[in-house]
Amino acid sequence: MQTKYVVFAGLAMLAASGLAVAGPKPAGGTVSGKVTYEGTPAKMKPIDMSKEPSCAKMYTTPQLAETVVTSAGNSLENVVVYVSAGAPDDSAPSTAAVFTQKGCRYIPHVLAFQVNQEIKIQNEDQTSHNIHPLPKLNREWNKSQPPGTPPISEKYDKAEIFPVKCNVHPWMHGTFAVLKNSHYAVTGDGGSFSLPNLPPGKYTITAWHESYGDQSQDVTISASETKTVNFVFKAKPY
Repeated sequence: MQTKYVVFAGLAMLAASGLAVAGPKPAGGTVSGKVTYEGTPAKMKPIDMSKEPSCAKMYTTPQLAETVVTSAGNSLENVVVYVSAGAPDDSAPSTAAVFTQKGCRYIPHVLAFQVNQEIKIQNEDQTSHNIHPLPKLNREWNKSQPPGTPPISEKYDKAEIFPVKCNVHPWMHGTFAVLKNSHYAVTGDGGSFSLPNLPPGKYTITAWHESYGDQSQDVTISASETKTVNFVFKAKPY
């Protein structure tokens, strides 16, 4: 009992002196929603991998391009949803983002990661690839990666979203989304997203799609509040 009394008395003295007393941190708010399309999206063409038999034999049916990927309920996949204003820049995480070449495809098709975060590019195919990101603000590079070689390690020091291609296999296209903070998501099947742990404040939420461009909405949230923000893109049938 004596120990408890001393602790409580100490806290009371701190409060009386006007000094801040540490307490539980308020829970962050969440912005969540769904990305959909209206109209008729273009039909993706089958990919002809006949010139690369080692990859072609991995599929029982021809693979489709991933420029526009849709799912049930007019939902739109591969959309980068992120806080573009209102949140401070975050330091890069210690874990690397991974970009895999498998079956002569990029996995994932859209890779989001942070400024100065390590990115590891690995080749799991039996053929050589040529990785060629095409940034406008960051340094451009173009590297060959034969099968069985170690992952390529790179970093980007500026926020930017840009395409990636393989000069050996022209159907291989992907996207790097280099972002300033950790508040981002990439939509998958169903088109939903969630941006949790946001301190109270006003934010600009941006959704980006490689074919349909980008759009933004402002939202204000308080502690522990959940706000819904939905995005609708106009599909182009060509």
